[in-house]
Amino acid sequence: MIDKTNRPALVLLSSHWVSLLGAALVTTAGISWLFVLPIQVRGHVDNPYIGLVVFIYIPIVFFTGLALIPLGIFLAKRRLGKGLAAVVSDRGTALRRLAVFLGVTTLLNVVIGTQFTYRSVEYMETAQFCGQACHVMQPEFVNHQNSPHARVSCVECHVAPGATGWLESKMSGTRQLMGVILNNHARPIASAMETNRLVPASQTCEQCHWPEQFGSLKLRVISSFKDDEKNTESQTVLLMQIGGSKVGGIHGAHFGPGIAIRYATADAKRQTIPWVEYRTRNESRTYVAQDAKPDAIQGLPKFEMECVDCHNRPTHTFSLPERALDKALAGGAISTSLPFIKKKGLELLKTEYASSEEAAQKIPATLQGYYQQSYPDLYSARSAEIAGAANEVLSIYNRNVFPDLKVTWGTYANNLGHTDFPGCFRCHDEAHATADKKTITQDCETCHKTLAMDESSPEILKTLGLAERVKQLQKP
Repeated sequence: MIDKTNRPALVLLSSHWVSLLGAALVTTAGISWLFVLPIQVRGHVDNPYIGLVVFIYIPIVFFTGLALIPLGIFLAKRRLGKGLAAVVSDRGTALRRLAVFLGVTTLLNVVIGTQFTYRSVEYMETAQFCGQACHVMQPEFVNHQNSPHARVSCVECHVAPGATGWLESKMSGTRQLMGVILNNHARPIASAMETNRLVPASQTCEQCHWPEQFGSLKLRVISSFKDDEKNTESQTVLLMQIGGSKVGGIHGAHFGPGIAIRYATADAKRQTIPWVEYRTRNESRTYVAQDAKPDAIQGLPKFEMECVDCHNRPTHTFSLPERALDKALAGGAISTSLPFIKKKGLELLKTEYASSEEAAQKIPATLQGYYQQSYPDLYSARSAEIAGAANEVLSIYNRNVFPDLKVTWGTYANNLGHTDFPGCFRCHDEAHATADKKTITQDCETCHKTLAMDESSPEILKTLGLAERVKQLQKP
């Protein structure tokens, strides 16, 4: 009796579907490497998901295939020994059969690799993938679309370059995914600063922005509106001393040559700062808050100051209702000629709604109903404009409040400035002092010159020839 199991490995390889599947996986991994590995090695791709594919997914596929090949050969040999299946009788036929199989597999892999693999990796770095594939990120996604960084992909700021960056991001993403699946994720979602998952600004912000670069002066015109019938407008005009490098100003004082600042924070959101260390090339000064206890400060986490300590909401900016309405009125999205629009809009925005659906139902209907009842002639003549204003108020609500995720007005503090949140005054409060009683100044003119404060038709705008231009910008 002939021992049917004494066959060449090539014959056995082509005799069982498990070994053929293993060969297909090895081929798939090899071809995928040919597509993406050379690009990664040359450093032409910054997308961290490419690294994930090259160094994690492809090796898994490759070694799974390698494991299946001997398993398939073993199963084919066992079946032959029991006489359960017929196999290819000679080496030449087996070789042709395997060649045809691998040829078809290679062709399919080329098509998939060129049309699908790289495109899927590109899609994984889009804001749509990060913000819409996961419902809990909806607040951040909505505000990303209305920010100066709307065309910047999420991974460019939230994932550090290199293998370490994408590995850390994937570990974090896995934890977040499990939280979503188990429905035990935080509500509201904590910011990257709160969870200490913030990528250093030197690897993100400073790839485009250079804090030491001289920023000169910047004129800011801030319009605000009263809640009276005429929505009376007033304007604050500030000359911001941006500065930088050796010229001082805001950036120069914090990031000038040789300057380094460290601080300790007493809360995860970094709103309470009891200790500040200011170092230059020539000296070092330590400022401690008046009510801070030395023993308590010793155990607090300390951070090196960087861009995002002030610019902590450069993209995902949530507004307060007053500020958002003022911006809509100043930009012409809502007409200032609608009586009491600021007051009624503010009332509707501050009302608590059980869901976004309830807000979508009540805000437009209530505002239109108010004008229909209180100003019937106006409503009859300008119903379309009033409906547009109602939709804009609803839009403001939908950009800032997400009841199901417990995101509401003021959930996320914005540290830029000091009018809506403590911001600058976390340190610049005249209450942080050194041992010899030197304090961190709170002098307004350290950062900006006030050219007008809540004035109606400020004279400075007329002098600069900007009064008419400001009015034109408010026309819808």
